[in-house]
Amino acid sequence: MAFNIGANDLANAMGTSVGSKALTPQRAVILAAILNFLGAVLVGSRVTETVRKGIIDLDSIGSGDPNWTILIGMLAALLSAALWVTFATYFKMPVSTTHSIVGAMAGFGIAAGGVAVMNWDVMGKIAASWIVSPLVGAFLAFLVFTLMKRKILNHDHPYDQAVRYAPWLVGIVFGILAIAMFEEAFESLELGFSGYMILLIGALVGAVTAIPAFFLFQRYRSLEGDEYDKVERIFVFLQIITAGYVAFAAGSNDVANAIAPVAGIVDELAYGGQGELPMNVAIGLLVLGGVGIAAGIFIWGKGVMETIGKRITQITPTRGFTAEFAAATTVLGCSMLGLPISTTHTLVGAVIGVGLAGGVAAVDSRVIKRIFVSWGVTVPVAAFTCMLIFLALSYIT
Repeated sequence: MAFNIGANDLANAMGTSVGSKALTPQRAVILAAILNFLGAVLVGSRVTETVRKGIIDLDSIGSGDPNWTILIGMLAALLSAALWVTFATYFKMPVSTTHSIVGAMAGFGIAAGGVAVMNWDVMGKIAASWIVSPLVGAFLAFLVFTLMKRKILNHDHPYDQAVRYAPWLVGIVFGILAIAMFEEAFESLELGFSGYMILLIGALVGAVTAIPAFFLFQRYRSLEGDEYDKVERIFVFLQIITAGYVAFAAGSNDVANAIAPVAGIVDELAYGGQGELPMNVAIGLLVLGGVGIAAGIFIWGKGVMETIGKRITQITPTRGFTAEFAAATTVLGCSMLGLPISTTHTLVGAVIGVGLAGGVAAVDSRVIKRIFVSWGVTVPVAAFTCMLIFLALSYIT
């Protein structure tokens, strides 16, 4: 399942960088693998807990020590979600692995205990986040690109403006990453930082990283050529940073799609289903998921990467930066809230948001339609497949 997340979800997250030629497919794969692994291990725990025990009431399903109903159901959820995403990746469809595993978990719950075991409040929040996240991604992308046009692209001296504002864009990205790290990755250290202190740390990190970026971009003043070409060359560097930002954010959210059912199995077998795994075990599972995701994008990620980066619309570095920044910020925020959202949905929403701001000349509606159809069928297909696998495994055992 983690392999498929790398091949599909992470690949589509990096697609805009490849489409704008800010990164070659080979470099995108390496960058994505490393930073996605870090995002999974450092900021992936909250979403894992939501998927593992928030969707269905495990206490009301089955009995015994160990509880074979839970063990079989978690395995069935993993198998059904992995089979569907494998099918989608083969046909280069950027589906949501989040939808796949949530649908599969729901299918297991209904097959094992009926609709009464479903935590509908949690499912409602998850379903709402699937609608809200692409809308937020689109809104952020629209807002950022509108500001970029006003301050840089439509200015009388766009190149000078790009050199002026680029360091602060670098600072904003690193500042948000710092906030996420202190909010969750260092939470177990119990440092005692309040929310205001964490925001202040984020601002300081942003300012500190903006300073060397300022001196770096001063070197770009000697570039020759068309003003807008030089602006795009500056944003190639910025888009590489946001590509890493997307990979980190995707790891923080999507690792739960593979690891949550495994965490449920480990908890049931080794700890009697108490609901809390020791820190070293939880981190070990996150590492396992991170390795699987990295392997997936290395071996099988180029097809979906091409769909997002080249087939939806023509992407330039300025537009790619905007879409990636908006999508990654949305995904990271939802990860900190423990909401399992779709990186795919959010990124496509952000690309559309750039288009609404006037940054995309033409959107291939046929590709968009195909993606939307694949999104619509993911939850019911994964749920129904999980039911069949669960009933088959239950009969065998």
